[in-house]
Formats: sequence, structure tokens, C-alpha cells
Amino acid sequence: MQLIDKPTSLKALKKTTLKMFGGLIKAVVDVKKEIIVVNADMHADEERYLLEQGSRQDDLWGINLYPDLPGTDFIEFDSMINLRPRLNNFTRGINHEKTRSKVIKIINKLIIR
Repeated sequence: MQLIDKPTSLKALKKTTLKMFGGLIKAVVDVKKEIIVVNADMHADEERYLLEQGSRQDDLWGINLYPDLPGTDFIEFDSMINLRPRLNNFTRGINHEKTRSKVIKIINKLIIR
């Protein structure tokens, strides 16, 4: 797994990411600490890693990155770890606009395209 806590280029990320599935990179974003973990088979593995590093589960959101797609298609909000009925998130997406916006802000800050 690779922790991204400072800006990195998308080109460098693509080179170091071993776990690309059909052109996508699985990632988990900690919206409180503003960090990202990539390069695991499952979002749950990345989530567990961040939990072990002291992140709170309520701050972790799973996404997929499509490095070869332009604009808003670059980020897909789809992960089983996002199913959080206690937070009123009843889908694999991220239902709250404020949280989605925060994820986008962090991705744009840390992954330079």
C-alpha cells in the first residue's frame, strides 16, 4: 500500500501503483487528515491500514480513480466501505455533497494531473 500525504503526480502514481484493476486505482481518503491510501486489492484493506494509523472510520471513504479519464470521470464514488447506515449513507456512493466535495478537494490537492 502507498500512503499519499503530499502532492504527487498522476504519472508517478500510475508507475508505482501495482494494483490497477481494468484501468482503475482503488483508494481510500481520510477526509479529516487529508490523506489517501492506494495500491491494495480491496478498499477494506486500505481502510484497515488507515484505522491502524489512527484514522477514524467515519472519516474514511472509498473511491476509484481512473487515471486515463478526463475531468469528473477521473473519480468514481463507489465502494462497499461507504455503506454506512448510521451516517445515513445507504449506498456504495457518497451521498452527502459536502463529503464528496471534500474528497474531490483532497484528490485535487494531492494528485497533480
